[in-house]
Amino acid sequence: MDMDKLKETYIVECHELLLAMEEALLAVEGEVDKSESVNAMFRAVHTIKGSAGLFGLDAIVHFAHTVESVLDQVRAHHLPLSRELVSLLLDCHDHLGQMVAGIQVGTEPPSTLEEAGKQLIARLLPFLEASSASEGPVTGAVVQVSERAPEPEADTGSWHISIRFGRDVLRNGMDPLSFVRYLGTIGQVVHLVPLLEHLPIGEAFNPETCYLGLELDLETGVDRQTIEGVFEFVRSESQIRIIPPHAKVEEYLKLIRELPEGERFLGEILVAGGCLTAKDLEEALAIQKQETYADGTIEGRRIGTIFIEEQSVPAPLVAAALEKQKNFKEKQNQEIKVVKVPADRLDRLVDLVGELVIAGATARVLANHSRDERLRESTAVINKLVEEIRDTALGLRMVQIGDTFNRFRRIVRDVSKELGKDIELEIHGAETELDKSIVEKLNDPLMHIVRNAIDHGIESVAVRQARGKPQAGTLVLSAAHESGSIVIEVSDDGGGLNRTRILAKAVERGLVSAGANPTDQEICNLVFEPGFSTADSVSNLSGRGVGMDVVRRNIDELRGNIEVETEEGLGTTLRIRLPLTLAIIDGFRVGVEEASYVLPQDMVIECLDLAPFLESAESHLINLRGEVLPFLRLREVFQIAGPHPQRERVVVVQYGETRAGLVVDKLLGEFQTVIKPLGQLFQKVRGIGGSTILGSGEVALILDVPQLVQLVTNTYHSRIHRNQLADSTPM
Repeated sequence: MDMDKLKETYIVECHELLLAMEEALLAVEGEVDKSESVNAMFRAVHTIKGSAGLFGLDAIVHFAHTVESVLDQVRAHHLPLSRELVSLLLDCHDHLGQMVAGIQVGTEPPSTLEEAGKQLIARLLPFLEASSASEGPVTGAVVQVSERAPEPEADTGSWHISIRFGRDVLRNGMDPLSFVRYLGTIGQVVHLVPLLEHLPIGEAFNPETCYLGLELDLETGVDRQTIEGVFEFVRSESQIRIIPPHAKVEEYLKLIRELPEGERFLGEILVAGGCLTAKDLEEALAIQKQETYADGTIEGRRIGTIFIEEQSVPAPLVAAALEKQKNFKEKQNQEIKVVKVPADRLDRLVDLVGELVIAGATARVLANHSRDERLRESTAVINKLVEEIRDTALGLRMVQIGDTFNRFRRIVRDVSKELGKDIELEIHGAETELDKSIVEKLNDPLMHIVRNAIDHGIESVAVRQARGKPQAGTLVLSAAHESGSIVIEVSDDGGGLNRTRILAKAVERGLVSAGANPTDQEICNLVFEPGFSTADSVSNLSGRGVGMDVVRRNIDELRGNIEVETEEGLGTTLRIRLPLTLAIIDGFRVGVEEASYVLPQDMVIECLDLAPFLESAESHLINLRGEVLPFLRLREVFQIAGPHPQRERVVVVQYGETRAGLVVDKLLGEFQTVIKPLGQLFQKVRGIGGSTILGSGEVALILDVPQLVQLVTNTYHSRIHRNQLADSTPM
């Protein structure tokens, strides 16, 4: 793999790590146990820094190292994770994102970015200095010599060091007591027992040979590697065992459990967790090598047994490392392998599957006209396989909406802070899936809605307290599947829409005549008119009258619709209904004269003859088992000439909570539909959502059921309104 490919992989990995870091930062403030979120942040920054070093990205390495140092102090409980520090770390997250973006476009970082990095580091340094001061001074050197060996069971707060100096230490110019004195400079030697059992008597004694051994206990705040470094010059010829205190064992256990998942040998896990140094591991492996048979197989002791029996590592730490190793292997066996595929390849695959569906439909039509039974069976099997391929291909493009929702945690936090409001974000239905292409186009509309809810919907703290509401406002993002669609709701517990004010503004702008009496829903829908705003002043967030008209236009382009529910003083809910996919659907085909139309099958409730259920031909109403439903004729909507057939059919459709009837000439059955977009000329045609190609090669129009249902209900309510006015007019 060339360097460009590797760097591209690094950039993708950075984006994923930064997303995980941001999610952890936004979640940590509301958590009681913050350790998991802090570890997630630390791992993200550590990985970004480590990988940056491979590509010589020194600026990222330097900046990430400072952030990592602060997070390390938080992880060690030397530094509290305050709201101020979270805000600073969010700024650092953004700066890392900008640095990675600069690598992606291949340009030199601007001087402003470098200056911003220096300013962030300057803001981080006081936190590091504060954490260093909180650790306290290092104790001085006090040596207490005892004639008896210390009792490890009673001394749980000290390092125990066992030394057997090599015979040539004195000849090499080393003074054994100098090591004890140096240990006193990094801590306090609380017990010291010299061991002289190997000291010979009489002429066997050689004054140039060292026979000394030491057992000592050291109280210190330094790590194992620092202690081991004291004996660097005598390590190769002496036997040295360093046993951590009980409190340190607990710390090592925690470090081992927090290590990133990965395939490691036992010794590597212990070194990574700080329980061993690389030198300790080398010595243990050398012992293991000496105990091998000639053919290379290991005799007797495994490496973990050597660590325990040689007292290099306490048994609980070896057990924890083995458990870590075992858990990773089990997880590796169970985990689903993930392959990253560029989005354009998935889009191309879905396009090809769409063409395959059309070709399969053509083959089925030809087979049905054939008398060859085997051909019909073969095409039936092929069409079944095509359906499975279609469902699988569409499933590849389905993503959970939770990732989109989670991005708004940062927006809600920053905007509410800017406005001086206290707002909590709740997310429901994050696991709901929909087409990736819809998710991408949904981000901007949701952004406008969320900002409006924060700015206009939720009141200030003072106003909420005066109204007897909780000080913190609540914004809820939720998603769910319903009737073959996805329903996304954005709700707030703010002041709601002021219908009187909206109507007055609409009359002022000429959107509504002065004597009109619109319904509550019609008044609420006025907020989607271009340039409409009731804000008294313009801010950098809203008040210019742009945004909500863009929301409706974007939702219309996705073949969805948006509804408003509000109650003054209690809050507002904006409900968006969208199709699950924009590519391929199961359709129900109907006919009017020679034209064919396709309805999304999951919106079709039932089909029936019109005549037995006709309630009022003039008012376009049917009586469906006691439920009165409005209907319209497709031939009237699309102005199709020709006489009405003697036997008209009604297709009952439902969108959301609303049902209506569509009158057609013929019912042509189920049909797999590949949605083709309409040309620019037909983009604004109401009631049509796209087109498709039939197996016969003809083109059929796909009906936009939401728009047709809205047209039916609007026509029905208009008739009722006219009738009420006629009844109230004096004779």
